[in-house]
Amino acid sequence: MRPVYVLSGPNLSRLGTREPDVYGAETLADLAALCREAGRGLGLSVDVRQTDDEAEMISWLHEAADARVPVVLNPAAFTHYSYALRDAIAQRTAPLIEVHISNPAAREEFRHNSVVAGVATGTIAGFGLRSYVLALQAVAELG
Repeated sequence: MRPVYVLSGPNLSRLGTREPDVYGAETLADLAALCREAGRGLGLSVDVRQTDDEAEMISWLHEAADARVPVVLNPAAFTHYSYALRDAIAQRTAPLIEVHISNPAAREEFRHNSVVAGVATGTIAGFGLRSYVLALQAVAELG
């Protein structure tokens, strides 16, 4: 099975309790189980990780680039301001799909800009946790 990293950024450990009207009632554990199950069906070995630490996220992206591992990335708040994360993503050597549970374009104006979108393979947003499944499907199809 082909490896893929599913990386989630700050505050996503709070899924299920953080703004359930925006992010739903499912937890990070539910998300991890969903991604692993979807991955198995797509021939992918899914490694799910979450961090609130920008440096740790960058290290994981470097690790993925060095090993040519595709990434499904929800950069969360880093989306809007982390040029360091953008620079790490620009070094990718395999597909990287940016995902968001909610639709940032339908939310507060500061969420409308993604500094990472320009270096991602593509972006999927607004489909709840299904955004991750759609991104895994894209990774599987991109090869």
